[in-house]
Amino acid sequence: MKQLLILSGKGGTGKTTIASAFIKLAQAQACADCDVDAPNLHLILQRTEEPERYNYYGLSKAVIDSQLCIFCDLCRINCRFGAIQSGKAYTIDSFACEGCGVCVSVCPVQAIALQPAVAGERLFYSKQSIFSTARLQMGSGTSGKLVTEVKKQMQQSSITDGLAVIDGSPGIGCPVIASLSGVDMVLIVVEPSISGISDMERIIQTAQQFQIRIIVCINKYDINLENTKKIEKFCHDKVLCFAGRIPFDPEVIKAINLAQSIVDRDCPSSRAVKDVFAVVQRELENS
Repeated sequence: MKQLLILSGKGGTGKTTIASAFIKLAQAQACADCDVDAPNLHLILQRTEEPERYNYYGLSKAVIDSQLCIFCDLCRINCRFGAIQSGKAYTIDSFACEGCGVCVSVCPVQAIALQPAVAGERLFYSKQSIFSTARLQMGSGTSGKLVTEVKKQMQQSSITDGLAVIDGSPGIGCPVIASLSGVDMVLIVVEPSISGISDMERIIQTAQQFQIRIIVCINKYDINLENTKKIEKFCHDKVLCFAGRIPFDPEVIKAINLAQSIVDRDCPSSRAVKDVFAVVQRELENS
């Protein structure tokens, strides 16, 4: 099973739209949504069965035993995150607590302990085809670790042949680095804007550290033809495979509003995505 990861240097470039189209075109038997901070691939895939659900435990959080607390105030004074409030009893704000353990160390009566805390939920669909995803709770950290769990969940399925499509996170942070590990190719979706070009360069530099084959496509290329030419020249100069252009198309919005893949419609963007997919498929076969 070859793994194709779809990334973008910034949000809103159409990464998930293209990922869902590729899943349909490849008739992929395995896919994953690794954008655990804001997963949305499931909205287009329209999986109707109830998934298997698993709690995800991130950083441990401090918990105070009010029966043992002697109100010495050392925990509150030494908490650099301002997570401890005093009142009739000391309480800990779980959103502010970073699980550093300083309060545990300074408490003279061992009234504070670090306990595992649920930071999100892993979801696994397996009836029709394999789909692995997760939701990180608001304010929770360790998103990179959760991405690793999502990929591992997909890889441990019985699917060994064909193409697995992974929808990654925007940017270059921990979730992206975790999603890059072990994939066969990265498709970078870029829009022709100044910020889009800058973010593309950053994500390419990040992906190159993993020595993974990189391929680039431009979405909404016709909103700025001058920047589109700059991106194509950049790919030529850096000897990067350029997969093609996808035009701005109002039909994409209509498809998304109906929770459809764009390849379900006959429109300019749909035909362009099919051409991009053909290039990606050829490059994967030759890699």
